[in-house]
Amino acid sequence: MLVSEVGKLYIVPTPIGNLADITQRALTILADVDLIAAEDTRHSLKLLQHYDIQTRLISLHDHNESQRAGELISRLQQGANIALISDAGTPLISDPGYSLVTQCRAAQVDVIPLPGACAVTTALCAAGLPTDRFRFEGFLPVKMQAKHHVLSNLLIETATTVFYESPRRVAQTVQDIIAVLGGDRELVLAKELTKTFETFYSGSADECYTWLMADPNHQRGEFVLLVAGNKKTQSDVPPEAINLLVLLMKDLPLKKAAAITAEHYSLKKNVLYQLGLELND
Repeated sequence: MLVSEVGKLYIVPTPIGNLADITQRALTILADVDLIAAEDTRHSLKLLQHYDIQTRLISLHDHNESQRAGELISRLQQGANIALISDAGTPLISDPGYSLVTQCRAAQVDVIPLPGACAVTTALCAAGLPTDRFRFEGFLPVKMQAKHHVLSNLLIETATTVFYESPRRVAQTVQDIIAVLGGDRELVLAKELTKTFETFYSGSADECYTWLMADPNHQRGEFVLLVAGNKKTQSDVPPEAINLLVLLMKDLPLKKAAAITAEHYSLKKNVLYQLGLELND
């Protein structure tokens, strides 16, 4: 058993598809801690049984984290060591754990992160899109208006953006990308990462939608959706001015939208007009 006057919380990544993708250190920690907090104990039990790990499991998910965090911190302060795992990948990356980690930091409980599997970086390194700058947005909102608002922010984003997406929503999401960003925006669909039917499909948003609809099997599996940055807009115009221009362009002629934005931010109308042409191209 790991011995400490005050226990430690270990953040332990687990495989995202291939059970072999777990580190020796992770297996040692999972076997030696006093308790494992898991997003879904039934799901995680299969992993532990595969590696003959007998450590007791306790649930920690979105619906009970606020209440359970206090209980776990009390155990940590009494000397117990606890591992936090999610169903797959690195905890807190679109998975539970943020509240627990924040409260542990406030209570001066050591939080020890382990490196390991993460769908974001796994998809990025093989997608063929720029990785020098990227933003991770997790899952898009369910409601259409909120989803379009998030996507509209990518009109001027030059970094690669990464989303998680479910099989039942992926086709509609690509349609929404076409509606907001245009059918020529470059995408990469990465599905079933590390599994037998791992697939990367890249192309324009129009091409990706056609591929998804060509075969029902293309929509099966968990997706990482990568959106290329806007390569057309290289502008010194402040982001808030571009956002206003984009909003006004939805309801006004470009010339009028550029004039209003220019007056509001003390910018040149012709620069904004040209920018609007690029965004509409």
